[in-house]
Amino acid sequence: MADDIPFNKKLDLKPGVVDEVAPGVRRILVNNPGPFTFTGTLSYILGKGQVAIVDPGPADEAHIGVLLDAVRNETVTHIFVTHTHRDHSPAVPAVKHATGATVYAEGIHRPARALHIGELNPLDSSGDHDFKPDVMLRDGEVVTGKGWTVEAVTTPGHTANHMAYAYREGNLLFAGDHVMGWSTSIVAPPDGAMSDYMASLHKLEKRSEQLYLSGHGPAIPDAPRFVKSYIAHRKAREDSILHRLAKGACDIPTLVRAIYIGIDPRLTGAAGLSVLAHLEDLVARGVVATEGTPSIDGVYRLAG
Repeated sequence: MADDIPFNKKLDLKPGVVDEVAPGVRRILVNNPGPFTFTGTLSYILGKGQVAIVDPGPADEAHIGVLLDAVRNETVTHIFVTHTHRDHSPAVPAVKHATGATVYAEGIHRPARALHIGELNPLDSSGDHDFKPDVMLRDGEVVTGKGWTVEAVTTPGHTANHMAYAYREGNLLFAGDHVMGWSTSIVAPPDGAMSDYMASLHKLEKRSEQLYLSGHGPAIPDAPRFVKSYIAHRKAREDSILHRLAKGACDIPTLVRAIYIGIDPRLTGAAGLSVLAHLEDLVARGVVATEGTPSIDGVYRLAG
């Protein structure tokens, strides 16, 4: 089903190399490849002379050293964080200590909803619970630096505190993990919520930025068209769930086997959480029913 999105799985960038990906924007790849990070996490440097850093990355000494070396003869005035998964924000304290920059983000790490009775958060360890921004941004707030202007764009869904940043002079968006050129984004309850994620995609669909720079993978040209394909993909995934439920009630492992043909076994758990995110949304809309609150262990059926 991912064939409906024009993915680009080529990123010719080695860890530790400083690369100018767009006018006024440099990027550095973290050496943390994996099934969820692709070739690694990307940190960005915005501007020249007096600069901002977007997503300093994980608490990786080698990466932090390369990042600080890249701005050694410059002044870092701002640090922007898209979200608080541990491959994006734990380097903040070290970079802030070295530079004195002010840290901006939507807020602290938190789930998209409260835990149900007896529920455990399978992604709890992936969150940077120590992160606290100096400035909590609201949707539409504008932050200016020397030669650049950034607009905060709230994009919850992948995490509750996910925020993208529109670089106005460059007509581009630092999209974090909300939209990526190499793969779909994971939406996994309780950290993420499908209703929030889809609302954020529709919000981005209406924006004018033509280039997206994501937390992983290559830059995304013709971004509005790419976002439309993301929306269509999620709608098709929902239709596949409903098609299987029309044959009879079933649990999430059954839905994963029916929908995710040929999936990398390392991603099976994430696929199950993504299906749960869809089911939570469908139950809330009255389309699907289950006994009690939706859960990873529940059995689901069409409502009515």
